[in-house]
Amino acid sequence: MPTETTEAPRQSATLAVNEVTKEDITASLKAGFSDFLARPVMSGFFGLFYALFGILFVWALVWLGKIWMVIPAAVGFPLVAPFAAAGLYEMSRRMQRGESFGWSDILTVMANQRKRELGWMAFTTLFIFWVWVYQVRLWLAIILQDASFSDVDGFLSIVFFTPEGWTFLAVGTVVGAGLSAVLFSVTVIAMPMLLDRELDFVTAMITSVRVVTENPVTMLTWAAIISVTIVLSLVPAFLGLIFTLPILGHTTWHLYRRAVSPTKG
Repeated sequence: MPTETTEAPRQSATLAVNEVTKEDITASLKAGFSDFLARPVMSGFFGLFYALFGILFVWALVWLGKIWMVIPAAVGFPLVAPFAAAGLYEMSRRMQRGESFGWSDILTVMANQRKRELGWMAFTTLFIFWVWVYQVRLWLAIILQDASFSDVDGFLSIVFFTPEGWTFLAVGTVVGAGLSAVLFSVTVIAMPMLLDRELDFVTAMITSVRVVTENPVTMLTWAAIISVTIVLSLVPAFLGLIFTLPILGHTTWHLYRRAVSPTKG
């Protein structure tokens, strides 16, 4: 006996992927900055929340004595930025359509994402972040076997001023870069797409990977811009994220709109 379902139909067909050029990145950055200036307080709120969470996260690791996790957590923390930017995508979506909105509109849409496929993408993102952290622990055990990390200064001294530390950094950087590339490829377009359309998260990830693989130079350029911007934002105690995360989030929305053709019908 068939059962009724309240779920909206989801697209599963292959979506049309466009060519993405450096001009698209430039135009998207301009549009993203414009969105930020249009609603700076609301945009900055999401950046502030993300920055404060990062500060508390690192502080908690120090307080718990997990000194070895401080660097991988600080470096890997930006990996979850695409999910944290969901509210920014919704803001840009509404501004692009010329719709008015308030705090409740954006927060309600974000809360409702738990009922949609974006929740699975959040799980994917956090899983890769967890793998990121524990691959660091693995290399610590293999390369810095007998090292003792009693405080942050001692940890930094071993990592940056010993041959074993340099080996650890080199291996960790290569492996971390691979994980970052995977996460970037499956989320860069998938996150805003899942907020914008009714489709399954696997289709969204496949489409995101197609955008990256079909436009490798351009998307690599965008990944480099994100990486450099985020790293520089972490230097002033994460506070740079108050401004850079919103701009990057808004920009990602506009880049997605240029990268994937609208659904017909």
